Order: sequence, then C-alpha cells, then structure tokens
Amino acid sequence: MTQDEMKQKVAEAALEYVRAGTIVGVGTGSTANMFIDALAGMKGEILGAVASSEATAIRLAGHGIPVLDLNEALKQVDSLSVYVDGADEFDAERNLTKGGGGALTREKIVAAAAVQFVCIVDQSKQVEYLG
Repeated sequence: MTQDEMKQKVAEAALEYVRAGTIVGVGTGSTANMFIDALAGMKGEILGAVASSEATAIRLAGHGIPVLDLNEALKQVDSLSVYVDGADEFDAERNLTKGGGGALTREKIVAAAAVQFVCIVDQSKQVEYLG
C-alpha cells in the first residue's frame, strides 16, 4: 500500500468521530487534506468546520463545507465536537510531534476548543525515536 493510500484510509477512519449537527476542527497538512476530502461526503450533516490555517479554509470551502471563525463557532456551540489533524512523527508509546510555526499555534488554539483530538497518522510516520 502506498503512503497516499495509507493516509486516505486513516482519513476516512477519522470520519467515525464526526457527529451530525456539530462543528468540526480541522488541522493542516497532507493528511488533514485527505480528511477534508473525506469530510466532503458529510458536508450536509455538519454545521461547519473551523480551519487551523488559510490553506485548510480554502480546501474546506472548495468542498462546500461552511468555514467558521472559532469565535463565531463557539457562539453556536459550547465546544467543537472533535479536532482532526495529522502529526509529523509518532513512536511506539504514541507520543507524537507536530510541525512548527504559525500553523502550530493556530492548530493548538483550535484543538483546545475541541472535546476530542483525533490524530490521524499512517505507518510511515512511526519512528523509533522522536526527532
């Protein structure tokens, strides 16, 4: 199985955590993009999504998924039901590392507003030692 096929499988599996009538937080990166593509099939069931980056917002909107500002979303619901994002690496104990910079800051803010954080990674991201 190719890395893209593995990413697609984990992205589709993350849909199990998305509930109808909720607002979903969505991360940034290639695996998150595959999650967005899969989420498009549920766009009529969710109220919308909060994007952790401009690139994520553009991809969500391109699929017709309503993109909400975090403050706007929290006026509609008490919290985001789930935040879904990928990671750069993970080890056997399920510790993980995320990227850096401005996207990481926004990702942490959106993740903090969610009841549940679902990190989607494929086998290619597993390392013996982080870093």
